[in-house]
Amino acid sequence: MSEADRSDADREPGDEERSGRSERERIRERKRRELRERLEGEGTGESAGGVDAADDGDAGDPDAGADPGTPTAPVEVESVEAFQRLVADHDAVLVDCYADWCGPCRMMEPTVESLAAETDAVVATVDVDALPELAQRLGARGVPTFVVYANGEPVDRFVGAQDRTTLETAIANAVA
Repeated sequence: MSEADRSDADREPGDEERSGRSERERIRERKRRELRERLEGEGTGESAGGVDAADDGDAGDPDAGADPGTPTAPVEVESVEAFQRLVADHDAVLVDCYADWCGPCRMMEPTVESLAAETDAVVATVDVDALPELAQRLGARGVPTFVVYANGEPVDRFVGAQDRTTLETAIANAVA
């Protein structure tokens, strides 16, 4: 038995899930902190780290997908007001209403992240447990619920896990 096999055999059931969950929470907290710093920097015309607030570091990369003012990672919505500003400030927004306990929501995470990086839409995530009022306004009766906004208005809605092509098509229609 190899060293890796022995260490796998010694793990308790659920260890992977617990470590994955804590890793996911650590990444989410880092992303929230980065977004907060970036948003605070926009008010002063500068951002932490000396990078322009509108520049995610991918502006020179033609494969980065979106225009320079579009975040290349999902934006965690932290209030109704922040959501309203986000929808008002961007032409196309894909909103992912999710819950941490939702299996299909976790399954959709990689797709949501890649859509944020590769499309011209801002991808916003709304934790329905943390923001039940916003979830209700968005009509999220089941999770995941995806709502596509174009020019500040909802134009498409999907409930349940979706394939990437469906969401990409909805975004393309909103951008057009």
